[in-house]
Amino acid sequence: MEQVPTGLALCEVSALPLQLALLYEEVLYTILHRLGKPEQHHVADAQELYAYVQKAFGMDAEEHSVIMQQVKELESPIFCLKATVKEAKGILGKDVSGFSDPYCLLGIEAKSQEPAHPDHKKRMKAVVKDLIPEDQIHRTQVINQTLSPVWDETFILEFEDTETASFHLDMWDSDTVESVRHKLGELTDLHGLKRIFKDARKDKGQDDFLGNVVLRLKDLHCWDDQWYQLEPRTETYPNRGQCHLQFLLTHKKRATTNSRTQPSYTVHRHLLQQLVSYEILQHQAGSIAWDGELSRHASTVLYLHATQKDLSDFHQVMAQWLAYSKLYQSLEFNSNCLLHQITSIEYQWVQERLRPEQKAELAESFQSLLTYGVSLIRRYRIIFPLSVPRSTERLQSLLRVLVQMCKMKAFRELCTLSPNLPQMVSSALKSGTTEWFHMKRQHLKPMSMEENGKALSRLLLEVVGDLQQCQKIWNKFFINSMSKPTAESLFQLYMNLQELYQMKDFLPKRDGPLALSNFHQWFKEAVPQWLQKAYTIALERAQRAIQMDQLTPFGEHNKHSTSTVDLSTCYAQIVKTWQQLNWPDPEEAFMIMVKLVEDMCKIALMYCRLIKERAEALSLSEQNEGEAANRLCIVVNNIKQLRLLILKLPSQLDWAHLEQRTGAVIDRQQIQNTLHNQLDSTVSCLDREVQDVVQALATKQLCLSPCWLQPPCALPNAPLLSLQSIIPLMKFLESELQYLNEHLVQENFKSLLALLWHHTLAVLSAATAQQVPSAQRYKNLELCFHAEGCGLPLETLHTAAFLSLDTHLALCSATSRKLIQKYFSNRIQQQLDTSSEKYGAVTIKALYRPSEQKLRVEVLNAVNLIPLDSNGSSDPFVQLTLEPRHEFPEVVARTTQCKRNELHPLFDEAFDFLIPPEKCRQEGACLLLTVFDYDTLGANDLEGEAFFPLCHLPGLDADEDQADAGRVPQTRLPLIHPKPTGDEILRLLESRKGDKEAQAFVKLRKQRAKQSKETE
Repeated sequence: MEQVPTGLALCEVSALPLQLALLYEEVLYTILHRLGKPEQHHVADAQELYAYVQKAFGMDAEEHSVIMQQVKELESPIFCLKATVKEAKGILGKDVSGFSDPYCLLGIEAKSQEPAHPDHKKRMKAVVKDLIPEDQIHRTQVINQTLSPVWDETFILEFEDTETASFHLDMWDSDTVESVRHKLGELTDLHGLKRIFKDARKDKGQDDFLGNVVLRLKDLHCWDDQWYQLEPRTETYPNRGQCHLQFLLTHKKRATTNSRTQPSYTVHRHLLQQLVSYEILQHQAGSIAWDGELSRHASTVLYLHATQKDLSDFHQVMAQWLAYSKLYQSLEFNSNCLLHQITSIEYQWVQERLRPEQKAELAESFQSLLTYGVSLIRRYRIIFPLSVPRSTERLQSLLRVLVQMCKMKAFRELCTLSPNLPQMVSSALKSGTTEWFHMKRQHLKPMSMEENGKALSRLLLEVVGDLQQCQKIWNKFFINSMSKPTAESLFQLYMNLQELYQMKDFLPKRDGPLALSNFHQWFKEAVPQWLQKAYTIALERAQRAIQMDQLTPFGEHNKHSTSTVDLSTCYAQIVKTWQQLNWPDPEEAFMIMVKLVEDMCKIALMYCRLIKERAEALSLSEQNEGEAANRLCIVVNNIKQLRLLILKLPSQLDWAHLEQRTGAVIDRQQIQNTLHNQLDSTVSCLDREVQDVVQALATKQLCLSPCWLQPPCALPNAPLLSLQSIIPLMKFLESELQYLNEHLVQENFKSLLALLWHHTLAVLSAATAQQVPSAQRYKNLELCFHAEGCGLPLETLHTAAFLSLDTHLALCSATSRKLIQKYFSNRIQQQLDTSSEKYGAVTIKALYRPSEQKLRVEVLNAVNLIPLDSNGSSDPFVQLTLEPRHEFPEVVARTTQCKRNELHPLFDEAFDFLIPPEKCRQEGACLLLTVFDYDTLGANDLEGEAFFPLCHLPGLDADEDQADAGRVPQTRLPLIHPKPTGDEILRLLESRKGDKEAQAFVKLRKQRAKQSKETE
């Protein structure tokens, strides 16, 4: 049987318009082939949707039944799942490097996987390539070496039935055949070694499973965007990370006439227009204005249609604009509904591109709405009568829509002849007023001279009434600013009236108040103009003063330039404006004061920026570094002068009197939070500006300084700092500082002096890294900057950098043996400060017998040693040495027995050392106990060290051998490790290449540092 074309069949149904019938076919087809789980706020029942669209389209039961039957006979669309694989996070690392090379395989399995199925769990563990034909499997790109891959790839997956189909995604780690040497190069930890052994048992090139996501299509919404847990096939690694997926259920090859012959967004616009017009009429029938909110039924139908047709957000918004703007011209509803579409099109316009016919359609909608809106404005007296509630809001909303539309990028690009909206509105108002006047005059048809006079009187009353409405109500909507007298003439008038009002004291007493009692209220709207005028004049004058300023001292006894004089005049004029204003209302006077203070603070910050730019411009034109430094001195002094002007404002503006006047209406805390805080904030900004300029000035001075003030690294052939270089350095500082002291105010001079001192310390610190100078040579610099109390105070000079340099110089001047003693003193102090036993501890008893000059040490035990062997234990022994070695050259190291497989060894061994008592009292003299783990093949591993100071030996200070060995207390010493980053003393010793003793000592300590378990 030959199929009848849909369009012809629909025409034969009834006398329905063809376009309406085709659109009804489209919406029924959309509901019939609905996809996805219903959204919470949507209508789930299809019959409810059928009943709604039947009413919206005005179909009777027979028409609906016939078209519904024809829709059911149409071929079903191809169902598609538009799946976007966005990214993943927290996935397993399968490679030796600890990362993976992930990719995804995805597809749709047609067969059902219901949970009740006996093989459900087994089938869920099956991989995509075992479930889905190869030609239906899609694959993403491989993202190399990551645990957080980002794909953002989209695939179209076709399926036949949502009830039986399920979405499968497997994530794999791509493995390529690599040599063992290459894998060992990537090895970072023991886990990586385990992965190499695991890969060795695996087939070459076999990919590793990372996880999967299995979803039943009937559980998906039309549009879903969320993170899904990657599920394992085994319970070895249950937490395999998450995958971010986005789904959209769409149609392909829809059989309706509209879908086959018209663009998707055009069909959607027609459907939207039909449903919105029905919604508006429903609201009007209930005498309720439509606010743009669609019903649940309409929202559901439009959402289904947009998703099935895969319409972008931009095309949906464009369809809404075309439909709403057209409906606004025939049905009455709030024009604010159009603002959302205007904003959305404006936001997405750069990102979207339209076909020529779409651009033409959009341009035509702009022009059409503009023409219609202007026509409404022309007849605003009739369309927006004041007798109808919310008329002014409706007119204001229309004006806002037209203004925003004309500002759109889309409007300017598509409408080649961009209209002048204010001119169009003005012309419309003029022509509309003329039409209104002629209409009113035609309504008056007098029959006699007497009636003619009455008619003219009524016409005049209506004209006067209309003018009053325009002045009080309509003007603020159509006119941004009324034609007013200039600010200067109004201010002069205000001052004259103020002077006249002040003469009331000379008038005789009257029964009632004077007519000028509240004259200031007449000028209330002009006050902002006066304040703005005062600010503009002051700002422009300050800018001109800066442009003319040559940044040279103004007069013999001044240290600032001419622009500060002009700035002071500007501030004085603003203060005079405040005094002349003398505003009577306390609360309004406070707001005026806030504005004035804000303006003066803005001028201050502007001045700082421009005066610095002026100094830089003058310096670039002359290329004289000395003059540039001089100008920076003037800039610093100018900003300080400006700071003084700002601090004088409270007294000049008489804030105390203002607080008294406003005490009844404004809280004192509010005044503090506004006026005082604003001023304090500006002063802080000026202080920061001074610091910045002083820093720049110090940099300039350092650029001018001779070679002895430059870092040695910048002068590869320059001589190292010495006593001969300090003398000219001090002469340079004396001459330069004398000049700066003469050209800077004292506070700024000391700030600069501090910066120069910090830089001098930095240079000296860099110099000491290349030589071993004498600390005494640099003491004269301290005296120079202190200047017998006239320069920097000693607490400012003695910074952390100075103290560090002083200590470093002392070390540099010390002998190698002295440094070694200092090193052991530091280790003894570290031992005394250590309470943690994270590396274990060793317990000893030590006793010195002066009569025999013998030191007896009993090594009792060690506890909590760290395991260093592969069996989780150690083979510890203790080495005993007396340090420093140059103090005990004849004393050989002693060693305990080795205890096998012990972390808590018991030694209980005694050792005697013959040493004189004065050696025990030497700086750094100590008993060094080193616990090693014995290794048969390689070097012994370090368990830890302990330093016992010999100056604390029991019996050392006794006159006779009074100490009893049985009563000598046990000493428990925590084991410590040297810091691997090195020590300042060791670096100094290492730099002394010709000193064999120093080199041998450094070599031994470096070996210990390599075995250290410390991390910093």
